Amino acid sequence: MIPTPLLRPRRLRKNPAIRAMVRETSLSPEDFILPLFVVEGENIKKPISSMPGHFQMSLDHLAKEATEIQSLGIPAVILFGIPAHKDACGSEAMSANSIVCRAVQALKKAAPHLYVIADVCCCEYTDHGHCGKLVGQDVDNDATLELLQKQSLVLAQAGVDMVAPSGMMDGMVAALRVALDGAGFSGIPIMSYAAKFASGFYGPFREAAESTPQFGDRSTYQMDPANGREALREAALDYEEGADILMVKPAMPYLDVLSQMRAAFDIPIAAYQVSGEFAMLKAAAQQGWLDHDRVMLESLLSIKRAGADLILTYFAKEAATKLG
Repeated sequence: MIPTPLLRPRRLRKNPAIRAMVRETSLSPEDFILPLFVVEGENIKKPISSMPGHFQMSLDHLAKEATEIQSLGIPAVILFGIPAHKDACGSEAMSANSIVCRAVQALKKAAPHLYVIADVCCCEYTDHGHCGKLVGQDVDNDATLELLQKQSLVLAQAGVDMVAPSGMMDGMVAALRVALDGAGFSGIPIMSYAAKFASGFYGPFREAAESTPQFGDRSTYQMDPANGREALREAALDYEEGADILMVKPAMPYLDVLSQMRAAFDIPIAAYQVSGEFAMLKAAAQQGWLDHDRVMLESLLSIKRAGADLILTYFAKEAATKLG
């Protein structure tokens, strides 16, 4: 005879009411940051083939998008710009008239309460697709820091709310903090891509941002996917340099790193659910192999449960609609 269990966890799963009452992790539109891709020109809304529902947008369409984003309760966006002209140093990124600087101003006018973050990196602006100034075929770390300082300053002058250095240059947080503080922008926070792995999940983004390297890859400056302890060291360096938020990128393949980072640091932690994560779930759902809305929300819950305070995700609008 099987003894009657005294402990029955199923008692607290009996119906939706009790499941909601004891739920440990919750999602809200306020958790999300939506990436946006902006291009030169007018009346452009070019679909990104590998990222259904996402577009390269000119400033006029960006302003319309901002109104919808704000109405869904999504508090923030992060901007990636595709310039009309690229060169070896990514000089357009350092122009006060860059596409992203103008996008910041357009968003602030169209949706004043929307929090605007700008990616700080050179890869979208260089003709070689790497994240900084080259010496031969290597990215010169310290020369690139000077470019990132200039980029952060024009963004600050344009009115950006936060900067997010993503190039994995050693010392990038300290360099931006010195530049911003020295120019009177000490109130602008830095969200550092502290643990950005050299991942195979970035493919669709590189189509969207037109930033595929023209030779080699980024494994000399982005992190080896095998290294978890090194990720914590990278995060500790950025923390000591004054980062206000630390990020893990990608999200779902690195939930272990995200969880350890949450335990180790007392500042907000962000996770970037990257383009490949989005695209593979979309593709499987389009084939009828997965329930789209269910796996979308489950994937976001896994990131939140692992410790993310903020989630950068291409699902932001769809998830906000479902959660609304």
